[in-house]
Amino acid sequence: MQTTAIMQFPAPPPYSSQRSAVMAENMVVASQPLAGQAGLAMLNKGGNAVDAVLAAAITLTQVEPTGNGIGSDAFAIVWDGSKLHGLNASGRSPVAWDLSRFAKSGIPDTGWETVTVPGAVGGWVELHRRFGHLPFETLFEPAVRYAEEGFIVSPIIGKLWGLGGELLKNEPGFAQHFLPKGRAPRAGERFVNKAAAATLRSIAETKGESFYRGALAEKIAAWASTHGAVLSVEDMAANQPDWCGTVSKDFDGTTLHEIPPNGQGIAACMALGMLSNTNIRDYGPDDPEALHLMFEAIKLAFRDSAAFVADEAYMQEVSSADLLNDNYLASRAKLINADKAQDFESGSPKGGGTVCLSAADKNGMMVSFIQSNYAGFGSGVVVPGTGIHLQNRACGFTAEAGHPNQIDSSKRPFHTIIPGFLMSGNDPLMAFGLMGGMMQAQGHVQMVLRTQLWGQDVQTAADAPRWRVTDGLGVQVEESMNPQLVSVLKDKGHAIEVEQPDFAFGFGGAQLIHRLESGGYAGGSDPRKDGGAYGY
Repeated sequence: MQTTAIMQFPAPPPYSSQRSAVMAENMVVASQPLAGQAGLAMLNKGGNAVDAVLAAAITLTQVEPTGNGIGSDAFAIVWDGSKLHGLNASGRSPVAWDLSRFAKSGIPDTGWETVTVPGAVGGWVELHRRFGHLPFETLFEPAVRYAEEGFIVSPIIGKLWGLGGELLKNEPGFAQHFLPKGRAPRAGERFVNKAAAATLRSIAETKGESFYRGALAEKIAAWASTHGAVLSVEDMAANQPDWCGTVSKDFDGTTLHEIPPNGQGIAACMALGMLSNTNIRDYGPDDPEALHLMFEAIKLAFRDSAAFVADEAYMQEVSSADLLNDNYLASRAKLINADKAQDFESGSPKGGGTVCLSAADKNGMMVSFIQSNYAGFGSGVVVPGTGIHLQNRACGFTAEAGHPNQIDSSKRPFHTIIPGFLMSGNDPLMAFGLMGGMMQAQGHVQMVLRTQLWGQDVQTAADAPRWRVTDGLGVQVEESMNPQLVSVLKDKGHAIEVEQPDFAFGFGGAQLIHRLESGGYAGGSDPRKDGGAYGY
């Protein structure tokens, strides 16, 4: 068994951001500075990593509404000091939905017909119930303050707010809430959200009961009914997060853990399993031969996940175990041609808009957490008088009859958001995530190999030029990628599209915490976002 590379901390850093990894015994990494500092404040109060990640996540609903909100879904992986836990806090579709509802028009991109039960609040409650140390209400204090008194909009969020505002201005309640001057707030301006402050206080005081079985649930259901939607108080009351464990795959002694389906994390495990059967170890992190192998493995994993992954209760013919079978992944790896890009079909396994953050404390607890609206502001629907804007997670379903991910009643849709966690044997190694839709699974593969195979520190790995496969032979790469490398990849048949900096947020935002042998942590935060790594 090959051991992982020793992590290096180059000075100066090799990629364009010139950031260095942050070292500390207590650590929070987040995509927005105010949220990161909120998490750090909980650690300073004597809280643990779960308290920190929850305070940061709750604050992000206010200071980064372009990616998440009170009406989001969430997932988490927690190392409690001795055991790994996975939490699925994604909501289900309304009971009254079935395929016939969408047969004529299909599944829209925005509006009420994209809203499933928001699960994030239930996730906050459940994480705190099991692992929290500070009083639940304390975790809400920074978010309530920023909602009540306002916060100064940061640059990247201001840009995304403008884009989302133009797209969603006609959705129910959106303009009245998020376009207070008839336009989106700009970077440097203050945004106040007093209605959300009252909502957050209610959630804190009732430990989520008002949101799922009280006044807030009634307001959500009433607003749905006003617009012909069927999300009901009964749908809200039935919400239940699940302790689901993890799925995993080993690569040279390091094990990647992901949340099981309905999420796409299994695709990252599958790609790693395929790559372990290639000669990728012979190349460096920015070698075109290594990138080619990663492109092909990700495409193979995505073709299978698109065909077979759904709410796990509906994966009757092909299970997670089938998709992760070592022999199956080895057979898929054999399809990779070292010299030529291919457009693969799905295999036959039985035949053989998001925010992510991490926290860690001096006692060894580590948490990877992610919550999301899906596309930017999500559905665009805002419930009047509450500050609650709702996700559009139904976009993850398909209207293809008979598909395991077919839209249906009380069902979880396919989810793009995935927290990641690395273990080395029985030891925790890295809590991380990379927001950004279908970028996430392939971003996880890039972060794992850069840190574990090639020994790059977490900030260097986050800074490195990134890529994402799209449809067919398509691959999009960041403009900072070496043109000679791009030329070689084109010669192999990849349809490379170089993305301009204005669209760089499409390559995701990585937030990583890596445990050091000294007992502390190294934190890295993506320069493509406004945030950072914070510690003491």
